[in-house]
Formats: sequence, structure tokens, C-alpha cells
Amino acid sequence: MNDTEREAIILNCAWEMIDGMVNWAIFEKTEQTVLSNLWFPTSQHRQLFLILVVDFLSQTRGFNGKPIPLGLHEPPRNATPANLTFLFHLRQVCARPVLGTDASGLSAAVEQFAAWLEREFVTEGVNLHGIDTVTDLRVSRLQYIRICGDIAKHNLARLEANVKRLRDLIVVAGKPISESEAYLAIPSFNEWFADNIFTYHASHVAEHLNNIRWEIYHYLQPEFRRSWHRKEEWTELFPMYGYHVPSEIVEPIAYAMYWDAMNRSRSIPYVQRFTIPEYSKSEY
Repeated sequence: MNDTEREAIILNCAWEMIDGMVNWAIFEKTEQTVLSNLWFPTSQHRQLFLILVVDFLSQTRGFNGKPIPLGLHEPPRNATPANLTFLFHLRQVCARPVLGTDASGLSAAVEQFAAWLEREFVTEGVNLHGIDTVTDLRVSRLQYIRICGDIAKHNLARLEANVKRLRDLIVVAGKPISESEAYLAIPSFNEWFADNIFTYHASHVAEHLNNIRWEIYHYLQPEFRRSWHRKEEWTELFPMYGYHVPSEIVEPIAYAMYWDAMNRSRSIPYVQRFTIPEYSKSEY
């Protein structure tokens, strides 16, 4: 993959993933022009949103040690936590934009979300009733979201890595526990963080993701205006159109994703821009 092909893939994949997370099927539709919060219709909707967010925040890897698919680059060995998410690939676009010229808005949206994710907070009095322990836990937002997302996806037999992470958090808090006790702590940790803290954070996460989606839209608009054209077969009944695909894009998957990205660029994102008030996101 060359840089143009890789960028088309990254931007379309990011936009597609965000469309799947921030929409009016996951969240309750509202007619308010100024949003103060987003609400889930059911706990199952919250769980699905959490799983999809964790997928976006997971490191893109090749299978069985093979290179990352689609020609995507590997994060450096000393990567920061946010660079072990799909944000790393968006950062690559912002550092060397090809399809557009001004990636400053997209870069700002990505960096704001990355900084928010990496920030740590202390939750006082976490009641891990499964092991009869109450303690204060210090954890980054990215770390607890990943743990809770994995709990939502997997059964206990597939949570070994997260059990170790939870055990380490509790040990740092001054409460040494065994591996078996860490397994027993998983349900109560999930109640505290997924059912409560993530529900509180969900609107803010959706705001960050929506901002990234809007900035991808704005970044691609000059390319869309250059590329879109009416075909000779165009009629009012059958409005045939096409795109002047950059000559650098020859790989079939990149070609198809360029078309998808341009088709998404035909209209504004279907969730309006919104900013959650500070009083609704000042905790944790």
C-alpha cells in the first residue's frame, strides 16, 4: 500500500467504526438542538457501545505474528497508550496528509481524545464485594474501558490478561490478593466501573468520537469537490455519478474504500455536533 491508499483505508475505517458507535440506534433519539447528555435505551445498548468503543481502542495486529493487514504501520515499541489504539493510524494521516491539505482540525480532535483517554483518576471506596474489599483505585480511563470492554465480550476463562491487570491495580492500592481472588473481583469491578463510571463517561466518549467524525468529513470535503462528477449517462431519473479516483490508488480494497469515503462525504454526519456541559463530565 502507498500513502494515498493507506490514508483512504484509515479514514474510511475510522468513519465507519464511528458511524457504528455514535448513532440514534445506540443512543435515544432527541430533538434537542443543544445536547446536555446522551442516554441508552437499555443496558444492552450500553454494553454494545462499550464493546464497539473497545474495538476502536484496541491495537490493530496481524494474525499469528503476520504484518498488520491493509498495509497499516506498526506503532513504535515505546508507544504511548493512545498509540496502541486506532488513534495511532489517524495520527499518521494528520502528520502526513495526502487526500487533503489541512488536517489541523482532525489532529486537534484526535489529540484531545488521546489526552482524555490517558488521564488517570482515583475512585475512592471501590467496593469489591466479591472479595470483601473496599479500596481506592487509580486507573487511566483507557485502562478501565479496555478491561470493562473485555469483560463484556468474554467469559472468565478468556480474561486472564485483564485479571492480572486488575490484580496489579489492587496491589498498588495496598491490598495484595491472589489470582483466584482477582477472578472473584471481576464482577464487582465491572459493576462499579462499567455500570456506573462508563455510563457517566459514555456521553463524553461519544462527543470525542463525533468530533473526529466531523473533522474527517471537513478534511475530505476539498477532495470530494474535486473528485465528484456527473457521468454522461446522468438523468434526473437516474443521477449517475462517479469519482476521479487519484491515480495512486490502484489496490482494489483501497479503491473501494476511497469510493466509500467519498460517498460518506456527500452529506454531513447524521449526528449533529454537540458539547457535553462541564458539570456532566467533571468527575473521574
